[in-house]
Order: sequence, then C-alpha cells, then structure tokens
Amino acid sequence: MSSFIEAIENITPEIYENLKTAVELGKWSDGRKLTAEQKETCLGAMIAWEMKNLPEEQRTGYMGGQECASKSKSKAPIDTSLFSPASGTRH
Repeated sequence: MSSFIEAIENITPEIYENLKTAVELGKWSDGRKLTAEQKETCLGAMIAWEMKNLPEEQRTGYMGGQECASKSKSKAPIDTSLFSPASGTRH
C-alpha cells in the first residue's frame, strides 16, 4: 500500500491529465486499450490525487449541493385534477 501512496505523491498535473484522458477514452495515448485493472488503478490514482490537489467541486464525481428529493423543502405541486372524476360521469 505504501508504494501506491508514494506513487500518488509523485503524480504531476501532467501525469494526472494523461491518466484522466486514458480513463475517459479507455486507451493509452499510444492507442493501446486499458484493461479493467488498469482503468480501476488509474481511477483510484486520479481520485486520490484530486483529494490532495483539487477543491471539492473540481473532483471526479462531484455532484454539488444535491439532496434527496424526499428531503427537499420545495416540492412541486401535484395536479389533483387527474384524480377527480370527469364531470357528468359516475364511478
């Protein structure tokens, strides 16, 4: 594990951009396809580097101040006309 941490500490912004591009495209700059293990390792390295070097809103996976819709204070009004019987009909 310490070798992974050491590797993260040695990532430059240029190396980070190369890893990011490789993950986005699924291939290295020379055209070779990333294996699933390489993709996983690169993504882990990117996220670890971002935690040390980027503000939260610039990190991979950042979603902003999102909250669950059920916890939202302002709910969209429900159109109840769909639930009332049409005029002149019996149900």
